[in-house]
Amino acid sequence: MKKTLLALLAVCTLGQTTLTFAAEEGFKPLFNGKDLAGWDGNPDLWSVREGAITGVTKAEPKLTHNTFLVYTGGAVSDFELRFSYRIVNGNSGIQYRSKVMQKGEFGPIVGGYQADFEAGKTFSGILYEERGRGILAQRGQKTVIKAEGDKPKVEVVGSLGKSEDIQAKIKNEDWNDYVVIAKGNHFQHFINGAQSIDVVDEDSKNAAREGILALQIHQGPPMTVQFKNIRIKNLGGDASAKSDLDLLQGDWALVEMVANGEKIPDEARSNIKLKIKGNQYFLETNENPSQGSFKVTESSNPRLMDVTTQGGDELPAIYEISGDTFKACYAVNGASRPTEFKSSAGSDHILAIYKRK
Repeated sequence: MKKTLLALLAVCTLGQTTLTFAAEEGFKPLFNGKDLAGWDGNPDLWSVREGAITGVTKAEPKLTHNTFLVYTGGAVSDFELRFSYRIVNGNSGIQYRSKVMQKGEFGPIVGGYQADFEAGKTFSGILYEERGRGILAQRGQKTVIKAEGDKPKVEVVGSLGKSEDIQAKIKNEDWNDYVVIAKGNHFQHFINGAQSIDVVDEDSKNAAREGILALQIHQGPPMTVQFKNIRIKNLGGDASAKSDLDLLQGDWALVEMVANGEKIPDEARSNIKLKIKGNQYFLETNENPSQGSFKVTESSNPRLMDVTTQGGDELPAIYEISGDTFKACYAVNGASRPTEFKSSAGSDHILAIYKRK
């Protein structure tokens, strides 16, 4: 069996998943152990002490917002992140696939996925989305995040063990080892070898494919948090290096289409096939085959596609590609670009879902 990711051995004991982690091959250090080179934040709050990145707050001045130390070495996508932390009082965490929302009075304000931890006994190990959808998995939960109207729905689909049993493995006011794995829309957290959450984020409108890393200081009572041995391994490999244009190449079968809120009958849909070659598309139908070109913008959320038909019409669209599924929602008749994968009556939006042949 090919050696992958980090796991050499996984066993289940008393319903609790534990891991023995592989050696450090392929990991890149993100902290030099001496200073804050490569990181940006409020120097009144962040420093290096005892070889660790250290965040300290006092009673005065009192923080009016959570603030962060932001890694400036580039965005992350699919990765395994390892670090050690120690916290006295308060709450903290490490942001990933996140973004700087604004500059606040006390430093950068960041939103996105957070591997949470605290000095208390409830939130360490959870997946929280800062300035977003809130708690996406409580400790010990396996969840799937689904879009349901304008609000995401968190579905609990399994258990990794009792929250209190995972908490019992966490050392109070001492060093703990944290591992975060993000691969596609699948996220896992581990503290001291015990898995704390397992999440699949199917809420494509809000899910993030890439973004920054950042360390958190939480507003509230005075606290001290420290981070050391921060290192990361890219899990993308060759597949991650491919652009969306690369992933779109080939033949696709239409499995669902909704136009102005009406689902296209299966018999009509089954006769439609799509072929993509370069930035050209070829749409095969029984009556009116067509072709044209398109361009994609991967950096947007949702990702953008601009289609030009052979007749010169321009169709603004959004798209998503995950595995063997390609989803697009585009506007016709001069309608504005969709903002979600939905077609309602009178919208002049068409939702199309394809599977790779």
